[in-house]
Amino acid sequence: MSLVLQDVHYRYPDSPHGLHGVSLEVATGELVAVIGPSGSGKSTLLQLVAGLQGAGHGGRILLAGEDLAHTPVHRRGIGMVFQNYALFPHLPVIDNVAYGLHMRGVPAPERRRRALALLETVGLADRAAHPVARLSGGQQQRVALARALAIDPRALLLDEPLSALDASVRGHLRDEIRQLQRRFGATTLLVTHDQEEALAMADRVALLQDGRLLQFATPRQLYEAPASRAVARFVGLSTVWPATVAGPDRIDLGFATLCTPTGPRAPGQAVHALVRPEHVRPDPAPRAVNRLEGRTGALRYLGSTTRYDFAVPGAPTPLLAESPQPAQAAVAIAPEHIRLLDD
Repeated sequence: MSLVLQDVHYRYPDSPHGLHGVSLEVATGELVAVIGPSGSGKSTLLQLVAGLQGAGHGGRILLAGEDLAHTPVHRRGIGMVFQNYALFPHLPVIDNVAYGLHMRGVPAPERRRRALALLETVGLADRAAHPVARLSGGQQQRVALARALAIDPRALLLDEPLSALDASVRGHLRDEIRQLQRRFGATTLLVTHDQEEALAMADRVALLQDGRLLQFATPRQLYEAPASRAVARFVGLSTVWPATVAGPDRIDLGFATLCTPTGPRAPGQAVHALVRPEHVRPDPAPRAVNRLEGRTGALRYLGSTTRYDFAVPGAPTPLLAESPQPAQAAVAIAPEHIRLLDD
């Protein structure tokens, strides 16, 4: 069942912060990630959907076609995994998972059966009788996810579910969550500050800034075809240089002229040229297209690759590049790898 936000706006009392006309749809079984800088409205959006915030918000929030405006939290049929998991330390693992079923009046034998089945799914059946305090952070995260899924939710909300975990386990659990979400076909809204997490897990990503939706697209579209400079600068690493259209498929950077598709743009139109670091080719042939001479600056060794600054004479900022070996004296950028952003 789908989750739809239509022109949702909300403002905190005596504050400009909140949401301003946000519209998006999470299709049945889809996982949508919401990202953005601190204060962008990510948590507010999640709390509005859950019913934990925002009495009197504007716009509509629809779940399976039902307007949730007057539906209390416990009747929305939404499972939620909080950043701190919100488990009950005085209850064993199995009772934590079965808690929502208990509150819904499910008989004890049935809720035990369903809780055990979910613990088996998340690989914790042998910990059913253990107190949650004896579990690792990753195991507690699995318990919280099993509890959210136990009620067979109409939608699943994930609030920074991996942020409290060590980097060494986040990648593995990220994949586990995605597999479980697909297995259960849960319509899911994920709020995260981790761009890599969002791009790796989500079917689509919503980028918020100052309470407004800047772009709602697939991870690939968001990264490769950002709608604006604000999106380009927030998502991933890049170099953005001001330029002017010099003619068909040519732009003038002031310090160099580069070839790239310009589309219907007229000569003289102001644009910005976006280049991702992995698209910068080191030490091209002397007559390579879009060859830029310069020198390599700061190096950042990342194991399989090296990220570095490449200073081009006259350029307003160094070109950020990434390759197994840094450039010696020149780089090149293929025309199709320069993205033009209109002012």
